[in-house]
Formats: sequence, C-alpha cells, structure tokens
Amino acid sequence: MTDMTDPQAPFLPPARLGVMGGGQLGRMFVHAAQAMGFKVAVLEAAPDSPGGQAADSLIAAGYDDAQALAELGQSCVAVTTEFENVPADSLQQLAAHAFVAPAAACVAIAQDRIAEKRFLADCA
Repeated sequence: MTDMTDPQAPFLPPARLGVMGGGQLGRMFVHAAQAMGFKVAVLEAAPDSPGGQAADSLIAAGYDDAQALAELGQSCVAVTTEFENVPADSLQQLAAHAFVAPAAACVAIAQDRIAEKRFLADCA
C-alpha cells in the first residue's frame, strides 16, 4: 500500500498504520495515531485485546500467520511492533508490503544475546 520506491516519502493521515500486538502499549499507539488522523490496524491473536478494541480494524491471528501478515502489510503504509519479541521472520514478510520499523534484522539481533554482543563489539 505504500510507495516502496521512495523510502523518504512521508506517511500522512488518513493513511493506515499497523501494529503487531494489542496490549496496553498497542492501545496507546492506536490512540496517539488516531489523534493525529491516522487509521490503525492491529494484528493480535486475542480478539478482546485492549489495542484491538481501540483499533479501526483488528486482524485476530497469530504473529506468524502468513495470510494475516499479508493482510496487515497490504492494508498499511507502515507497521511497527508493540514489543520486541515478535518473530523477526514475520517482520521480514511484512517488509515486502509496507515500511517496517524496527527492521527484521535489528529485531533478530536483539533477540539473540550472542549476536547482539558480536554486533556491539563490531561497532566499537
């Protein structure tokens, strides 16, 4: 749904943003985005989640559900996560359709303490 040819193009309301995770932080994200005029889709397995209740649309599925990821990515200009333990592979799948932050590669490093230490040592 986003113009993947111009990564510098801004996302302007009423564009749809996506968030993986429907807990309290997801709900706060939804309210903040809606206050700015954005529409928000939440991907969350629990249909009665706080974020899902506040969102404009809820995709009730697991974070590794390929069909749900495609639906989220194709309906949003950008997707983020509520927390750091979403599958990095899922973020990679989403990146084929929408801008994703944090990037899958960054999440993969953060989820692997050895890779994280190696990455930080390489930065020194």
